[in-house]
Amino acid sequence: MSQNLCRREFLKATASTALVATGAAAAPRLPGGKHPNLVFVFPDEMRGQAVGILNEDPVITPNLDAMAREGLVLPEAVSTYPVCSPYRAMFMTGRYPHSNRVLANCTHRGEPYGCELQEGDRCWSDVLSDQGYSLGYIGKWHLDVPRKPYIDCANNRGKTKWNEWCPEKRRHGFDFWYSYGTYDHHFKPMYWSTKAKRSEFKYVEQWGPEHEADTAIKYIRNEGGTYRKPDRPFALVVSMNPPHMPYHLVPDRYKKLYQDTPVEKLCNRPNIPAPDTRWGKHYRKHVKNYFSGVTGVDDQFGRIVKAIDDAGLGEDTIIVFTSDHGDCLGIHQKQTKNNRFEESMRIPFLVRWKGKIKPRRDDLLLSTPDIYPTLLDLMGFGEAIPKQVEGVSLATAFLTGKGERPASQLYMRTSPGQPQYGPRGVRTHAWKLVVNKRKGKPTQTYLYNRKNDPYEMANAADERPEKVAELTAELERWLKKTKDPWLKQA
Repeated sequence: MSQNLCRREFLKATASTALVATGAAAAPRLPGGKHPNLVFVFPDEMRGQAVGILNEDPVITPNLDAMAREGLVLPEAVSTYPVCSPYRAMFMTGRYPHSNRVLANCTHRGEPYGCELQEGDRCWSDVLSDQGYSLGYIGKWHLDVPRKPYIDCANNRGKTKWNEWCPEKRRHGFDFWYSYGTYDHHFKPMYWSTKAKRSEFKYVEQWGPEHEADTAIKYIRNEGGTYRKPDRPFALVVSMNPPHMPYHLVPDRYKKLYQDTPVEKLCNRPNIPAPDTRWGKHYRKHVKNYFSGVTGVDDQFGRIVKAIDDAGLGEDTIIVFTSDHGDCLGIHQKQTKNNRFEESMRIPFLVRWKGKIKPRRDDLLLSTPDIYPTLLDLMGFGEAIPKQVEGVSLATAFLTGKGERPASQLYMRTSPGQPQYGPRGVRTHAWKLVVNKRKGKPTQTYLYNRKNDPYEMANAADERPEKVAELTAELERWLKKTKDPWLKQA
C-alpha cells in the first residue's frame, strides 16, 4: 500500500477488522506435501535499530547481517505494547491485550485481575500440536502469575514477585519444555525441564543465551531421539533474556569487541542525552555492555542457524528472529521500554525460508498479533486460524511483497486496575500520534513527523491539528476493533 494512498483508500484499508485477507496465501508446500518446521528466536529488550546491516546503531551482528542478506527484513515491525508479558501474550494468542487479559507484566500484583495467559485461549502452538507437530520451548516464558508460596529465587525476593513455574496444563501444546518465568541472573540462569515439578528447578553455571543455544542445537539434532518425534515436523521457540538488564552480565569475549571504541562513537543517535545529564550518563555507562549483549545473542543465534543448515533442514525450516520490545537506554529520559518512542517500539524482524521467501527489505507495518496468523498461514494452516484471532495474516506480503497491507499500527500501554486509562497511539509510515488519558489530569497529545523528525525530538501536535484529527479517527477505529474501554473514558 503506497504511502501516498488517498484518504478514502487509507480509511477503507484500516476500518475493517480484517485488514488483510487470510487463508492459504499460496503457501508453498515442501516436497511430498510436508509442512515446514519453524524456529522462532527472540531475545528480550533488543531494539530494532541494533542490527548492524541497517546502519543505525554501531553494533556488531554478523550472523543477523548474513540472515538479512538471505531473507526478509522488516525494519518497520513494532511491539504493539512494548513490554514483556503483553507482547508474549499477543504473540501466543494473536489477540490484543483487552481480549487476552494480559494488560501488564505477569507479576503477583496481577493475580486479582487474572493477568496471565489464559488456559482457554487457543494459541498457535495448540493449532500446530493438533496438526501433529513436535513443539519445544526454551528460555523465558513470563506468562504466569506468581502464587504463594512464592518460588524462592532472586526475582521473588523483592516487593514484586516475578518468577513462576508453568504447569503442563498451561503450556499450550509444547511437549519439550526447558523454561522459567522471569529470572535475570544471566550467568546462573534457572530452568524447569519438561517433567520437573514446581520445586524441582535447577541452576546452570553458563551464560543464558549460550546454554539455550546448546539446548536448541540438541533439539534440532534430536540427540538420542529424545527431544522430538523424528517423523514429525517441529516448531521450536528460543526465548533468550539478554540483552535485557543487568547489562554487565555478558561474557568478556563480547565486551572486548567494544572496549577500544570511544564511547562517543557509540552515541551516534542525535536524541541521546548530553553526557553531563543524568540520562546521558546512564546511556554512556551501559551502551558498551548493551551492544556486547546484542553481539553475544547474535553469536548464539548464528550457532542455531548453522545447526539447522548442518542438519540439512535449511530449506525445510522457517527461521524467525525478533524481540519482544526495544530499549531506550536513557533516550528521551526513558530507562528502558514501555513507552511511545521508536527505540522502545521498534523490534528486529528477520525471516529466512530458503527457496520460498526472496531476500529483500520491506516496509510492511507488522504488528505483534499479526505474527500468529502470518506464521500459520505461511506453514499451510491458514484454514485452521481460529476466528478469535484479531491479528491479520500478512503471509502474501511475506511471500510476494504484494497484496493488501496495513496502513497503520496500534500502540498502547495500560494496567489491569485502570484499563480505561493510559496512552494509546497509531503509527503510520509518516506519522505517529499518541494520546495519553490520565485519571484526574489533562489529556496529553503527542504527534511526531516520522519523515522530518525520525528521532522524535519535537511534538508537532499544536502545529498540525488537522493531522491530529485525522489520526485520532484512525486510532478510534483501532480501539473499536480491540474493544478498548479507553474510548468510553471522557
